[in-house]
Amino acid sequence: MPAASINGIGFAFPDYDTVWKAMDGGLGGYVRGEIKKAGLEVMEKIWDNGFGQTTSSTKPINGPEDYKGLKIRVPVSPLWTSMVKAFDAAPASINFSEVYSALQTRIVEGQENPLAIISTAKLYEVQKYCSLTNHMWDGFWFLANRRASQTLPADVQTIVAKHINAAAVNERADVAKLNAGLQQALAAKGLAFNQPTTAPFREKLKSAGFYAEWKGKYGEQAWDLLEKAVGKLS
Repeated sequence: MPAASINGIGFAFPDYDTVWKAMDGGLGGYVRGEIKKAGLEVMEKIWDNGFGQTTSSTKPINGPEDYKGLKIRVPVSPLWTSMVKAFDAAPASINFSEVYSALQTRIVEGQENPLAIISTAKLYEVQKYCSLTNHMWDGFWFLANRRASQTLPADVQTIVAKHINAAAVNERADVAKLNAGLQQALAAKGLAFNQPTTAPFREKLKSAGFYAEWKGKYGEQAWDLLEKAVGKLS
């Protein structure tokens, strides 16, 4: 089965409780409905790719002003680029295979990824600070071709969906446990952690027009459902 990914709007989701409330509730239901319009079947429960954290070789990110002028690697994505530009940072879209060397040679000072990626790619070797910004959340649903899935007996379709959804919930717990252990492990390798407060970042994104921009792109209905879960953004 292929998968469909969804990215949380910058600094919208403060914690996992809010993520699951939104994605298991109205917002997730809306997105799944849009996916179904493309002729695909989508499982009910979304899987977890984790929250993005910000690392740097020069300074910790304690507030939005600390992003100003920071040369930071981001994915080739308008959403990420738009967010870091709103903080007056200098985004660089670099293929992930080149991120380690780009950080090592100071082509960029920082990057953003979940802790699991920071650990696996050994970015702690070329970064000094890790700020637990939780700025983006990323998850994915399992998809199926509707015509192909409907050739299966109804009871088999039900069994497949049941077990994929159960596995998604288990995977969420596994990721949470992994991240809790990784912070301690990465700190032992010399990465200095700090925990910024979310509110100032939200205010900066609001005043810079970031939320208004993405409200326009996603539409009123999706945005209203997001704000029902996370509070007023724009």
